Amino acid sequence: MGARLGGILLLALLAWGLVSPALADDLDDRARAIAKKLQCPVCQTISVADSPSDLAAQMRAIIRQKLAEGWTEEQIINYFVERYGDGVLLEPPRQGFGLLAWVGPAVGVLLGLGIIFGAVRAWRRTRPEAEPALDPADEGRYAPELEQAVRDV
Repeated sequence: MGARLGGILLLALLAWGLVSPALADDLDDRARAIAKKLQCPVCQTISVADSPSDLAAQMRAIIRQKLAEGWTEEQIINYFVERYGDGVLLEPPRQGFGLLAWVGPAVGVLLGLGIIFGAVRAWRRTRPEAEPALDPADEGRYAPELEQAVRDV
């Protein structure tokens, strides 16, 4: 029975040796995905995943550790938001003041189009209409006045 238990233990260790790299790769992939959502507090506009700073390296290690402990992505992101504020997020939150960053550009475009549309309408209304052509029946009546105006010039 001791040999059999030893064999099972050996098989379990071998299986863990084969599975462990796959789990580590999955953990690293998940950690990188979370790190890409966080902005490095030292290198503004660069994600924690891409930042070369020491603080970003520490944050990546914390992310990996928390994932290994079973934390969810949302819990990890909230952990960093509690410490650094909403500014640590690469994408602003879609609520509160951060909503302005999502809605503001669309409102600006619509407002700009409305102003352009209104200006074009106003320009069309104030543009003088083309004068109607002289009716041939009135030509004889205005001919002497035209000849006099041309002579005076």
